[in-house]
Amino acid sequence: MRKIKCVLSYDGTNFSGYQIQPKKRTIQGELEKALYKIHKGRPIRVHASGRTDTGVHAQGQTIHFETDYQLSNYNWKKAMNTLLPDDIYIKDVIEAPDRFHSRYDVIEKEYHYYIWNTKETDVFKRNYAYLFPYPLDIKAMQEACRYFEGLHDFTTFSSAKATVRGSKNRNLYEVTCNKNGHEIEFIFRGSGFLYNMVRIIVGTLLDVGQGKLEPSAIQDLLESKDRRLVGETVPPQGLYLWQVKYEDKDSSE
Repeated sequence: MRKIKCVLSYDGTNFSGYQIQPKKRTIQGELEKALYKIHKGRPIRVHASGRTDTGVHAQGQTIHFETDYQLSNYNWKKAMNTLLPDDIYIKDVIEAPDRFHSRYDVIEKEYHYYIWNTKETDVFKRNYAYLFPYPLDIKAMQEACRYFEGLHDFTTFSSAKATVRGSKNRNLYEVTCNKNGHEIEFIFRGSGFLYNMVRIIVGTLLDVGQGKLEPSAIQDLLESKDRRLVGETVPPQGLYLWQVKYEDKDSSE
Protein backbone atom coordinates (compact mmCIF):
# COMPACT_ATOMS: atom_id res chain seq x y z
CA MET A 1 0.00 0.00 0.00
CA ARG A 2 1.10 3.58 -0.73
CA LYS A 3 0.29 6.58 1.41
CA ILE A 4 -0.72 9.65 -0.59
CA LYS A 5 -0.67 13.14 0.93
CA CYS A 6 -2.64 16.00 -0.63
CA VAL A 7 -2.76 19.72 0.11
CA LEU A 8 -6.10 21.21 -0.91
CA SER A 9 -8.09 24.40 -0.78
CA TYR A 10 -11.85 24.75 -0.55
CA ASP A 11 -14.63 27.29 -0.36
CA GLY A 12 -16.61 26.19 2.70
CA THR A 13 -19.72 28.23 1.88
CA ASN A 14 -21.88 25.38 0.60
CA PHE A 15 -20.52 22.61 2.82
CA SER A 16 -21.75 21.34 6.19
CA GLY A 17 -18.16 21.33 7.40
CA TYR A 18 -15.32 18.92 6.71
CA GLN A 19 -16.44 15.76 8.47
CA ILE A 20 -18.68 13.30 6.65
CA GLN A 21 -22.33 13.42 7.73
CA PRO A 22 -25.37 11.48 6.49
CA LYS A 23 -27.37 13.30 3.80
CA LYS A 24 -25.18 16.42 4.04
CA ARG A 25 -22.58 17.82 1.65
CA THR A 26 -19.14 17.74 3.28
CA ILE A 27 -15.50 18.07 2.20
CA GLN A 28 -14.65 14.55 3.34
CA GLY A 29 -17.74 13.20 1.61
CA GLU A 30 -16.77 14.74 -1.74
CA LEU A 31 -13.15 13.58 -1.44
CA GLU A 32 -14.17 10.01 -0.64
CA LYS A 33 -16.75 10.06 -3.44
CA ALA A 34 -14.03 11.00 -5.95
CA LEU A 35 -11.65 8.33 -4.64
CA TYR A 36 -14.49 5.77 -4.74
CA LYS A 37 -14.87 6.43 -8.47
CA ILE A 38 -11.11 6.30 -9.09
CA HIS A 39 -10.91 2.97 -7.26
CA LYS A 40 -13.86 1.57 -9.24
CA GLY A 41 -16.31 1.23 -6.38
CA ARG A 42 -13.88 0.49 -3.53
CA PRO A 43 -14.25 2.77 -0.48
CA ILE A 44 -11.15 4.78 0.49
CA ARG A 45 -11.01 6.54 3.85
CA VAL A 46 -9.51 10.04 3.94
CA HIS A 47 -7.75 11.45 7.03
CA ALA A 48 -7.35 15.22 7.51
CA SER A 49 -5.14 17.45 9.67
CA GLY A 50 -8.34 18.49 11.44
CA ARG A 51 -11.99 19.31 10.88
CA THR A 52 -13.39 22.64 9.78
CA ASP A 53 -16.92 23.79 10.59
CA THR A 54 -19.78 24.71 8.29
CA GLY A 55 -18.85 27.81 6.26
CA VAL A 56 -15.14 27.72 7.15
CA HIS A 57 -12.67 27.86 4.25
CA ALA A 58 -9.21 26.40 3.65
CA GLN A 59 -6.20 27.59 1.71
CA GLY A 60 -4.01 24.69 2.83
CA GLN A 61 -5.84 21.76 4.39
CA THR A 62 -3.82 18.52 4.40
CA ILE A 63 -5.21 15.01 3.98
CA HIS A 64 -3.83 11.53 3.39
CA PHE A 65 -5.22 8.20 2.22
CA GLU A 66 -3.86 4.73 1.46
CA THR A 67 -4.08 3.06 -1.92
CA ASP A 68 -2.59 0.20 -3.91
CA TYR A 69 -2.86 2.18 -7.15
CA GLN A 70 0.41 3.16 -8.82
CA LEU A 71 -0.40 6.60 -10.21
CA SER A 72 2.12 9.42 -10.50
CA ASN A 73 1.63 12.45 -8.28
CA TYR A 74 0.61 14.47 -11.33
CA ASN A 75 -2.01 11.89 -12.35
CA TRP A 76 -3.45 11.71 -8.82
CA LYS A 77 -3.87 15.48 -8.85
CA LYS A 78 -5.41 15.48 -12.32
CA ALA A 79 -7.77 12.57 -11.61
CA MET A 80 -9.04 13.97 -8.32
CA ASN A 81 -9.55 17.51 -9.62
CA THR A 82 -11.44 16.14 -12.61
CA LEU A 83 -13.93 14.41 -10.29
CA LEU A 84 -14.13 16.97 -7.48
CA PRO A 85 -16.63 19.87 -7.51
CA ASP A 86 -15.42 23.36 -8.37
CA ASP A 87 -15.30 24.49 -4.72
CA ILE A 88 -12.57 21.95 -3.82
CA TYR A 89 -9.16 21.97 -5.47
CA ILE A 90 -6.17 19.67 -4.94
CA LYS A 91 -3.10 21.92 -4.98
CA ASP A 92 -0.32 19.41 -4.40
CA VAL A 93 0.14 15.65 -4.17
CA ILE A 94 3.13 13.68 -2.90
CA GLU A 95 3.75 10.11 -1.82
CA ALA A 96 4.26 10.24 1.95
CA PRO A 97 6.30 7.92 4.19
CA ASP A 98 4.43 4.99 5.76
CA ARG A 99 4.73 6.60 9.21
CA PHE A 100 3.09 9.88 8.11
CA HIS A 101 -0.30 10.85 9.54
CA SER A 102 -1.96 14.10 8.49
CA ARG A 103 -3.49 14.67 11.92
CA TYR A 104 -1.05 13.27 14.47
CA ASP A 105 2.14 14.59 12.86
CA VAL A 106 1.09 18.26 12.76
CA ILE A 107 3.59 20.58 14.46
CA GLU A 108 2.01 23.90 13.49
CA LYS A 109 -1.25 25.25 12.11
CA GLU A 110 -1.98 28.70 10.78
CA TYR A 111 -5.41 30.29 10.62
CA HIS A 112 -6.47 33.65 9.19
CA TYR A 113 -9.67 35.51 10.01
CA TYR A 114 -11.03 38.42 7.95
CA ILE A 115 -13.35 41.23 8.98
CA TRP A 116 -14.90 43.79 6.63
CA ASN A 117 -14.98 46.88 8.86
CA THR A 118 -17.39 49.32 7.23
CA LYS A 119 -21.07 50.21 7.42
CA GLU A 120 -21.56 49.37 3.76
CA THR A 121 -22.16 45.72 2.93
CA ASP A 122 -20.08 44.24 0.11
CA VAL A 123 -22.22 41.45 -1.33
CA PHE A 124 -19.12 39.82 -2.84
CA LYS A 125 -17.51 39.43 0.58
CA ARG A 126 -20.52 38.21 2.56
CA ASN A 127 -19.39 34.56 2.42
CA TYR A 128 -15.68 35.31 2.90
CA ALA A 129 -15.44 37.94 5.67
CA TYR A 130 -17.45 39.01 8.72
CA LEU A 131 -19.13 42.40 8.27
CA PHE A 132 -18.50 44.41 11.43
CA PRO A 133 -19.79 47.99 10.97
CA TYR A 134 -18.56 49.54 14.23
CA PRO A 135 -15.42 51.66 14.87
CA LEU A 136 -12.45 49.73 16.25
CA ASP A 137 -9.25 50.73 18.03
CA ILE A 138 -6.73 48.66 16.08
CA LYS A 139 -3.80 49.63 18.33
CA ALA A 140 -5.62 48.34 21.41
CA MET A 141 -6.42 45.09 19.58
CA GLN A 142 -2.78 44.71 18.54
CA GLU A 143 -1.71 45.17 22.15
CA ALA A 144 -4.22 42.53 23.27
CA CYS A 145 -2.92 40.08 20.66
CA ARG A 146 0.41 39.87 22.46
CA TYR A 147 -1.22 38.45 25.59
CA PHE A 148 -2.39 35.41 23.62
CA GLU A 149 1.11 34.52 22.42
CA GLY A 150 2.99 31.79 24.25
CA LEU A 151 1.89 28.69 26.15
CA HIS A 152 -1.47 29.09 27.92
CA ASP A 153 -4.48 27.10 29.07
CA PHE A 154 -7.14 28.25 26.57
CA THR A 155 -10.19 26.83 28.39
CA THR A 156 -11.76 30.33 28.46
CA PHE A 157 -11.45 30.54 24.68
CA SER A 158 -12.78 27.08 23.86
CA SER A 159 -16.37 26.18 23.03
CA ALA A 160 -18.40 24.62 25.83
CA LYS A 161 -19.24 21.92 23.25
CA ALA A 162 -15.56 20.94 22.92
CA THR A 163 -14.96 17.21 23.31
CA VAL A 164 -11.19 17.44 23.92
CA ARG A 165 -10.12 15.53 27.00
CA GLY A 166 -7.00 16.29 28.97
CA SER A 167 -4.88 19.40 28.72
CA LYS A 168 -6.20 22.51 27.01
CA ASN A 169 -2.74 24.05 26.91
CA ARG A 170 -1.78 25.36 23.51
CA ASN A 171 1.29 27.30 22.36
CA LEU A 172 0.56 30.24 20.05
CA TYR A 173 3.65 31.42 18.20
CA GLU A 174 2.04 34.41 16.49
CA VAL A 175 -1.17 36.39 17.00
CA THR A 176 -1.46 39.54 14.90
CA CYS A 177 -4.09 42.02 13.77
CA ASN A 178 -3.65 44.48 10.90
CA LYS A 179 -5.99 46.73 8.96
CA ASN A 180 -5.68 47.52 5.26
CA GLY A 181 -8.45 49.78 4.02
CA HIS A 182 -11.72 48.30 5.29
CA GLU A 183 -10.25 44.82 5.72
CA ILE A 184 -8.88 43.57 9.04
CA GLU A 185 -6.73 40.44 8.94
CA PHE A 186 -6.00 38.34 12.00
CA ILE A 187 -3.24 35.71 11.82
CA PHE A 188 -2.90 32.87 14.31
CA ARG A 189 0.00 30.39 14.26
CA GLY A 190 0.30 27.73 16.93
CA SER A 191 0.96 24.15 17.96
CA GLY A 192 -2.76 23.44 17.87
CA PHE A 193 -6.20 24.93 18.44
CA LEU A 194 -9.24 24.02 20.49
CA TYR A 195 -12.77 23.92 19.09
CA ASN A 196 -13.89 27.44 18.07
CA MET A 197 -10.77 28.89 19.73
CA VAL A 198 -9.85 31.30 16.93
CA ARG A 199 -13.41 32.55 16.53
CA ILE A 200 -13.81 33.15 20.28
CA ILE A 201 -10.47 34.98 20.46
CA VAL A 202 -11.46 37.22 17.53
CA GLY A 203 -14.75 38.02 19.25
CA THR A 204 -12.84 39.00 22.38
CA LEU A 205 -10.43 41.16 20.38
CA LEU A 206 -13.44 42.96 18.88
CA ASP A 207 -14.61 43.71 22.43
CA VAL A 208 -11.17 45.20 23.09
CA GLY A 209 -11.43 47.24 19.90
CA GLN A 210 -14.76 48.68 21.03
CA GLY A 211 -13.41 49.61 24.45
CA LYS A 212 -15.45 46.97 26.31
CA LEU A 213 -12.24 45.32 27.57
CA GLU A 214 -8.76 46.58 28.33
CA PRO A 215 -5.98 44.71 26.50
CA SER A 216 -4.47 43.67 29.85
CA ALA A 217 -7.75 41.92 30.77
CA ILE A 218 -6.75 39.07 28.46
CA GLN A 219 -4.28 37.79 31.04
CA ASP A 220 -6.99 37.53 33.71
CA LEU A 221 -9.39 35.89 31.27
CA LEU A 222 -6.82 33.21 30.41
CA GLU A 223 -6.23 32.52 34.10
CA SER A 224 -9.96 32.32 34.88
CA LYS A 225 -10.55 29.23 32.67
CA ASP A 226 -14.20 30.24 32.33
CA ARG A 227 -15.83 30.43 28.87
CA ARG A 228 -18.77 32.42 30.30
CA LEU A 229 -16.55 35.47 30.87
CA VAL A 230 -15.99 36.20 27.16
CA GLY A 231 -18.39 37.13 24.38
CA GLU A 232 -19.90 35.48 21.37
CA THR A 233 -18.16 33.26 18.85
CA VAL A 234 -17.80 35.24 15.61
CA PRO A 235 -19.34 33.73 12.42
CA PRO A 236 -17.50 31.05 10.43
CA GLN A 237 -17.27 32.71 7.01
CA GLY A 238 -14.27 34.88 7.95
CA LEU A 239 -12.14 31.89 9.00
CA TYR A 240 -9.55 30.16 6.82
CA LEU A 241 -7.29 27.21 7.62
CA TRP A 242 -4.24 28.72 5.96
CA GLN A 243 -1.54 26.08 6.19
CA VAL A 244 -0.43 23.01 8.12
CA LYS A 245 3.20 22.18 8.83
CA TYR A 246 4.93 18.89 9.60
CA GLU A 247 8.29 17.94 11.08
CA ASP A 248 9.38 15.60 8.33
CA LYS A 249 10.58 17.64 5.32
CA ASP A 250 9.19 14.99 3.02
CA SER A 251 5.78 15.54 4.55
CA SER A 252 5.59 19.33 4.79
CA GLU A 253 3.65 21.76 2.67
